Amino acid sequence: MKGEIQPDHMPANKFTLQVVGLVDLRVQEVSGLEDEIQVVDLPDRTVASGGVRNATEFDIMIPMHHTPEMAAMEAWFRESQDPVSPTYKKPCTLIHHSISGAADRSYTLLGVFPKKRTLPDLDKADEGEMTLCTWTLSVDDIVPL
Repeated sequence: MKGEIQPDHMPANKFTLQVVGLVDLRVQEVSGLEDEIQVVDLPDRTVASGGVRNATEFDIMIPMHHTPEMAAMEAWFRESQDPVSPTYKKPCTLIHHSISGAADRSYTLLGVFPKKRTLPDLDKADEGEMTLCTWTLSVDDIVPL
C-alpha cells in the first residue's frame, strides 16, 4: 500500500453537510449514500441499464443536546408532513474535506427532506454516553461538483 495512496487524503471525520435555509448542522455522523441505476432483467438472464437513477436515502446523526440543530430538523420534519409545505424539499451540499483543505470533494444533493426521525435507545445502566438523534433523509438526485 505504501506509495499507492496519494497524500492529502479525505479522513472520514472531516465533512460538512449544508442544508439551504437551515442553521449550520453540526452533524456527528453521516451514513453512506448509494447512487444506483435501475436495471432490467433480460430473457438471457443478464441485465441492462434501465437508464434511470433511483432516489436514495441516508442517515445523519445529531447530538440531542444541540438545540438549534434539533429545532431546525424538527421544523423541517414538520414541513414534510400534512399539509406539506411547498419548500419541504431542500438542496444540500455534502463536502468531504481533505487534510489540507485544498482537495475537497463536494456533492449537491437535490430534493432532500427528512422522512424519519429515530430517537436513541436509553438505559439507566449506561455510563453517560452522548445521545444522538438519527434522521433519515430522502434524496432525489446526487450531483458531483
